[in-house]
Amino acid sequence: MVPHLKTALSGPILELERRFLTQSAPIEQWFRAAWLEQAPPFYASCDLRNAGFKLAPVDTNLFPGGFNNLNPAFLPLCVQATMSAVEKFCPAACKLLLIPENHTRNGFYLQNLAQLAVILRQTGLEVRFGSLSPEVTAPVSIELPYGQSLRLEPLLRRGNRLGLADYNPCAILLNNDLSAGVPPILQGLDEQTLLPPLHAGWATRRKTRHFAAYDEVTREFADLINIDPWCITPCFSACDQIHFQTRQGEEILAERVDELLSRIRAKYREYDIDERPYVVIKADAGTYGMGVMTVRDAREVTRMNRRQRNKMSVVKEGLAVSEVILQEGVHTFETVRDAVAEPVVYMIGRYVVGGFYRVHTARGKDENLNAPGMSFAPLAFETGCNLPDQCETPDAPPNRFYAYGVVGRLACLAAAKELSLAGGEALS
Repeated sequence: MVPHLKTALSGPILELERRFLTQSAPIEQWFRAAWLEQAPPFYASCDLRNAGFKLAPVDTNLFPGGFNNLNPAFLPLCVQATMSAVEKFCPAACKLLLIPENHTRNGFYLQNLAQLAVILRQTGLEVRFGSLSPEVTAPVSIELPYGQSLRLEPLLRRGNRLGLADYNPCAILLNNDLSAGVPPILQGLDEQTLLPPLHAGWATRRKTRHFAAYDEVTREFADLINIDPWCITPCFSACDQIHFQTRQGEEILAERVDELLSRIRAKYREYDIDERPYVVIKADAGTYGMGVMTVRDAREVTRMNRRQRNKMSVVKEGLAVSEVILQEGVHTFETVRDAVAEPVVYMIGRYVVGGFYRVHTARGKDENLNAPGMSFAPLAFETGCNLPDQCETPDAPPNRFYAYGVVGRLACLAAAKELSLAGGEALS
């Protein structure tokens, strides 16, 4: 018996959830038609924030690294969704090469890889790991908890194919977000299926392009079920030519923060929301919660101290930040054991396969939770995100999770549109 999470019952009852529940049939028809036009990413995860008056994504990751945090009860759903995705992208695949991040010392990430390999192998694939790390010059075995182990091997390029010394795979799955750029060894692989495509990596991808696509998707979806798209869409704007260390572009950034705060205040007045609006400034490319700051007044931008400037200047792999996205801050009213939490929804292909809560005991409802000190609690789904219960209240666990799944799929659809457009540009 999977227990209910207390958090699933504690939030305010959303009119939005009620609308999702009553309109579930046209919603599913709409998604089915949308996926006929757009190929979903092979996998994705979406960070959501539930403010009671608003349920919206704040980030979409195309190289998810938390499969070890999913509820084990939904392993069969993961396998089924993966089988469908493999059949779509590479139906004849029998050997798969998985290329991870260079986190050979991050135990949680390595457990993610082990669980991902379990899922892939249950679809009938042979799976081995090839590392981009210059430190992996010979096969190395890493022991993990619960009797698991990983064997990382150095990559070997043969013409236009990539493999290992004694392994010639049909398909390659990246679990490396390419923040440091696309290494030459991955370029020009025209004889193997590469998932996701190289332009899904942070070397070329931008959050502003993703949320522009999301804005387009949600306008159409909101018309379908007659809601204000703002209820599921974070307002955002962009600012480039920023140099935090020299304070270049600081005044323009402050002006755009002020403009965005004004837009949010107007919506709060429209809905009679008694909360203080805030803006999250993020590096336009990158992940792991780096290059992120929260401001509630534009003057905070021009008053940053040296430590704050240093934090905003670089992201993963030491890359300098010159472009940022300014995103409407969405409060989170979800809690786990009295700690602030946000749901993270996982998708394989076009299916939601589970999720978990990101929890941070030292952060507030209007702060970034993807930061040192966070922990994870599996979302205890009693049913999947695609199975609402019409006999239950809108905020009952199956229906709350269904709402998460709807918004997560909207973000995934936006990522599909984003990748389609970027792929066309790459070919031109």
